[in-house]
Amino acid sequence: MGTRRQGGFTATEMIIVVAIIGILTAIAAPSLTTMVKVARVRTAAFDLVAGLTLARSEALKRNSQVTITPNGGSWGLGWIAKDSAGNILQQQASFGCTSCSFSGPGTIVYTSSGRLPVGAATPQFAVTSSDVDPSKYRCIDVDLSGRPVSKTGAC
Repeated sequence: MGTRRQGGFTATEMIIVVAIIGILTAIAAPSLTTMVKVARVRTAAFDLVAGLTLARSEALKRNSQVTITPNGGSWGLGWIAKDSAGNILQQQASFGCTSCSFSGPGTIVYTSSGRLPVGAATPQFAVTSSDVDPSKYRCIDVDLSGRPVSKTGAC
C-alpha cells in the first residue's frame, strides 16, 4: 500500500482566494456606503410616517384631539405626541442620521375623528441629506383625512 495524499487547499490557493475577495469588496464598498446613506433617509421618513400614523390612531381610539410636535422645533430632533389632557402618547428621540435634514410644519393636530381640523393646510414633510442624490429624498404628505403618505423624490 502506498501513502495517501490528504485533500485540502494549499497556502497559494488560499492567498489567491483572499485576494479575489479583497478585490471584490473594494469594488462593492462605494455602492454599499451609498445604499446605507439612502437607507438612513428612508428609515427616518418611515419613522416619521409611523409616528403620524400612531398619533392619528390614538386620536380615533381616545376620541380626543392628539397633537404631535417636533422636539426643540426640529423634526430631526424627534417629536412628541400628546393627547388633549397632555398625556404623552409617544416620544421619538433624534435620529442617528446626522446628515439628514427635516422640514415640516410646527405642529400637527388630529381631531377626534383622526382627521386634520377643518380649514387646515395639508402638511408636508421633506427628509433630505447632503450625502444622498435628490432623487432619493423622501417627501411625506398628510392628506385631509390625516393619512401620511411617503414617496421618493423631492417635495
